[in-house]
Amino acid sequence: MTRPRHKARATALQALYEIDSVGRNPSAVIDRLTAETDLSEDNAGFAKELVTGVTGRLKELDDQIRIYAPAWPVEQIAVIDRNILRLAIFEILFDNKVPVKVAVSEAVELARSFGSDTSGKFVNGVLGSVSAHAGRED
Repeated sequence: MTRPRHKARATALQALYEIDSVGRNPSAVIDRLTAETDLSEDNAGFAKELVTGVTGRLKELDDQIRIYAPAWPVEQIAVIDRNILRLAIFEILFDNKVPVKVAVSEAVELARSFGSDTSGKFVNGVLGSVSAHAGRED
């Protein structure tokens, strides 16, 4: 059984992927995706908060990726990996609602599920650097 918050993150990731790759309206995409899933009202709201937060801070999030993954131009990172990083960095640096370890663990799990064979290690490495500099005690 999929954990409800994990499913909400996966739904948010699907929305971010679609928004990034096709350029659709963020609220229309997340509204459609949450309607298509069996998320509770609370978890659908959580997914929408994540998408709104990430899309509202894209430049800041991409700047963080440039800092912590300097060998990888943001535009050249695989779309799925780029959006997993954006989602996790948003949760770690801006949202502050979950412990850093949870955000990293969830991101690595999403990378292993949706990314390439090396996505999990790449995401874990970048987020390890982000979390080391996050200044949060959780």
